[in-house]
Amino acid sequence: MPFSLSATFPDRKPLVAMIHVPALPGTPAYQNNWPAVLKKVRQEAELLATAGVDALLLENMHDTPYAARTVGPEIVSGMTAVALAVKNIAPQLPCGIQILAGANQAALAVALAADLQFIRAEGFVFGHLADEGWMNSDAAELLRYRRNIGAEHIAVFTDVKKKHSAHAMTADVDLAETAKAAQFFRTDGLIVTGTATGTEAKPEDLAAVKKACPDLPLLVGSGITPGNIKHYLPFADGFIVGSALKKEGHWANDIDPRRVEEMVGALVG
Repeated sequence: MPFSLSATFPDRKPLVAMIHVPALPGTPAYQNNWPAVLKKVRQEAELLATAGVDALLLENMHDTPYAARTVGPEIVSGMTAVALAVKNIAPQLPCGIQILAGANQAALAVALAADLQFIRAEGFVFGHLADEGWMNSDAAELLRYRRNIGAEHIAVFTDVKKKHSAHAMTADVDLAETAKAAQFFRTDGLIVTGTATGTEAKPEDLAAVKKACPDLPLLVGSGITPGNIKHYLPFADGFIVGSALKKEGHWANDIDPRRVEEMVGALVG
């Protein structure tokens, strides 16, 4: 059976903290600083674990511009090394991975090699136009690949109506129906976001998706802060938080320990 949020956290709604991995080899922003990349992710993992977050999520956010669906072996090997480094620092925390953009099979391969518990997948159902270009849905290929490599214990949590994307082609398919399609195609959990990184999701969107798919885990994937989390608690089963943990609330900045403490306190409290 795939990793389960409710079984792992039966008494609380988990805070999943993002680690935005520094630019990896081969990407335009890479600084020929591989030891520093590993050092930074280790430091962030230790800080977040010590502060009391419930889980971690790794993402190659600094690798702009992203390639659609396919990444090179340097990204796969780099993210594997990063994941192993993080698991060594915080082995007690469930950990997931997303490889941009939409490199879901690569993420599954890394998760299997590094003993991670879940991936975040974009483009699972319904094609959409992202800033990387057109992205076809990949549920069929992804779940067959998961079975073929023996990774069915790794959960696939999927974004619906993904941020940073145009959904004009599916404008007649609302968020709830998109979520139901993802459920029909065997997703392990749903993620609802705002329109961009750090922007708030609409509580009414969470309510609609939860009503449509009450038995699936539902996570908020962007825009959560200590001040607004109370609006999402009635609907969400977990919270993916990145920008709110950073200095000045911007995803590209360093982690701010005070902000992490406030976020953990807002959820626990």
